Amino acid sequence: MTTASTPQPAADPRLDEPEEALAFFEEAAGNEDPPTPIKGVRRLLGWIIPANFGIFLIWGAIPGILLPAQIAAQFGEADKVANLTIVATIGAFCSMLAQPIAGQISDRTRSRFGRRAPWIFLGSLAGGLALIGLAFADSLVGVIIAWSLVQITYNIAQGPLSAVMPDRVPLNRRGTFAALSGIGLMVGAIGGQIVGSMFLGSITAGYVTFAVFSLVILTLFIVFNPDYSSKEIEREPFKLGDFLRTFWVNPIKHPDFFWAFTGRLLLYTGYFAVTGFQFFLLTDYFGVEKPGEVIPMLGLISLAGILIATAVSGPLSDKLGRRKIFVFASSVVTGVAFLLPWVWPDITAWMIMTFISGLGFGMFQAVDTALMSEVLPSAKSFAKDLGVVNIAATLPQTLAPGVAGAIVISMGYAALFPVAIVLSIIGAFAVWPIKAVK
Repeated sequence: MTTASTPQPAADPRLDEPEEALAFFEEAAGNEDPPTPIKGVRRLLGWIIPANFGIFLIWGAIPGILLPAQIAAQFGEADKVANLTIVATIGAFCSMLAQPIAGQISDRTRSRFGRRAPWIFLGSLAGGLALIGLAFADSLVGVIIAWSLVQITYNIAQGPLSAVMPDRVPLNRRGTFAALSGIGLMVGAIGGQIVGSMFLGSITAGYVTFAVFSLVILTLFIVFNPDYSSKEIEREPFKLGDFLRTFWVNPIKHPDFFWAFTGRLLLYTGYFAVTGFQFFLLTDYFGVEKPGEVIPMLGLISLAGILIATAVSGPLSDKLGRRKIFVFASSVVTGVAFLLPWVWPDITAWMIMTFISGLGFGMFQAVDTALMSEVLPSAKSFAKDLGVVNIAATLPQTLAPGVAGAIVISMGYAALFPVAIVLSIIGAFAVWPIKAVK
């Protein structure tokens, strides 16, 4: 005689982490395949687009559109370049420090929801509150504090989100994942310019809208893409000296990491030296009386170039098994694009440049992220190391406003273009010494 046993509920894999996942977290490096995601790679590929879009919509709308407009409206036209330079430089410096610190905390987090999810949620929640604070800031000091908090909090979310690739994506899908990630990133950045320009008449409403939208999107990403539990991973002792040394990329111990870092640093510095002043370039260099009417068109033009380059270069990079040639070409294309408005100071030249630089930057975003993920030293510190890598993206935003502002004040807007060209071209050649990645 047999008796039916009572069915037992299926175990949640986040609570009972597979040995494969635990071994990966303890031993693997960036050039090794991670365990299969709980809900599969395909779902992750689909969700990284809206996740990045939710964050980069803010980076596209506020520092380049709404923040300059807010500063000009509140503190006057006469000192707008100097005031924006101060606010942007301090904010970007906070961003530069926030990602590796947030990454370190994320790597050491032990929870049933994994290492990344808690900080993606908390960062987006705190970021939304900081954005609302920025909307009601009525002094330059208040704007500096609020914008710095926006930079810190959203980087607390962005740092762990960037670690999803080495955490969960197999090597042969990383070019595709980086391409989709790049689509979300660039559509968000460009779409932010378009949507942001629509809120020029009501900046407060724009800040609140972006805050709510980002929180909803990132929360949905967490819910639909659960991670393995990190409760069983041994936490290594924290040593302040070791952490501080991670801000230095040792070219002897990790030459590939160093060259990848340097290439990204140079390209981003050149790019942001020009694009960070787009609002003022349109009004003061090209003589556009109503930039809010032109910016949406520029956004669509750039978006077309980005989508074409990203859709082709990411999957093609996976198919060919090569990364460096794409990163090299993207840096050259971006640098050459800045020739047009330099020799032809007309809004038409800026439109053509926008499309060409979109091609270059789209190709870069699609492939460079995959390249960077493959030169990371250890799975124990993916988020922290990517935070250090992202200094190459945030440091230019720290330096570019000050350097570019000084250039504009002393030599005029036209001098920005040769600086951007030289830095982009040098950045292209920086990827060739990398040996671990073809």
